[in-house]
Amino acid sequence: MSSTFSISDLSKEFDLTTRAIRFYEDLGLLQPERTGPGGRNRVYSVRDRTRLKLTLRAKRLGLSLTEAKDIIDTYESPRDTGMQLTKFLEVLDVHRSRIEDQMADLQANLDEIKVHQREARTLLGKVAASAPKSKKPKAQVAHVR
Repeated sequence: MSSTFSISDLSKEFDLTTRAIRFYEDLGLLQPERTGPGGRNRVYSVRDRTRLKLTLRAKRLGLSLTEAKDIIDTYESPRDTGMQLTKFLEVLDVHRSRIEDQMADLQANLDEIKVHQREARTLLGKVAASAPKSKKPKAQVAHVR
C-alpha cells in the first residue's frame, strides 16, 4: 500500500465523490498536505485514509459526522485509552438509545397500519356482501307467435 494518496485514489477506493472527500476535509476529518502551484493538489496520508475509513464506518452506524470526528480525534490524542473507550461507549449508548426509540416508534406505526388494514378489509367485505349482485344482460329471445 502506498504511503500517500490522491483525492481520486481515495474516491475510487471508497466509492465516494471528490466533493464528499473535500467536505470531510472542510469538517476537519481529513488534513491532506497541499502541493503544487497554489497548493491545488491534495496529498492524503495513511492517517487520512484511516480517518476516512473510520468516518465511513461511523456513518454506517448512523453516527453524525460531529460524533465521528469527536471519537476519531479522541483516539489520536495521547490521553488514557480507558478515557477514549469510555467516550466511545458513551456515544454508542446515546446512539443505541436513539435507534431503539426510533424502532419503537416504527413498530407502533406498523401496528397501527395493520389495524387499519384489518378494519378496511372488514368494511370492504361488508360492502361487497351488501352490494346487489350485478345482473348479466340476458340474451334477447325473440318470441314467436
